[in-house]
Amino acid sequence: MTKAELVAAIADQAGLTKDQAKKALDAFTDSVVGALKKGDDVRLVGFGTFLAVKREAGTARNPRTGETVKRPASVTARFRVGEGLKGALNG
Repeated sequence: MTKAELVAAIADQAGLTKDQAKKALDAFTDSVVGALKKGDDVRLVGFGTFLAVKREAGTARNPRTGETVKRPASVTARFRVGEGLKGALNG
C-alpha cells in the first residue's frame, strides 16, 4: 500500500476528504518522528510500539566486493507488534 492509497483508505473509513486525511497522516508521522528524536517510545495499545534504537559504530562488509568498511554509530527506528495486531493477522 502506498501513501496515496493509505490516505484514500483513511479518508474513506473516517469520512474525511483526502486533503484532511493527508494532513492527519502527516501529523501522525511528524509526531512519531518528533517523539523518537527526543528518545521517547510511541505506544499504540493493541497495535504496537515505535522505538528509537541506538546502533553502535562497527564494521560492515560490502557483499559485492567483500571489502570491510567502518559503519558510524546511528539511531534507527524499530516497530514492535502489539498483541491486537498480531491477533488480527493470525486470527
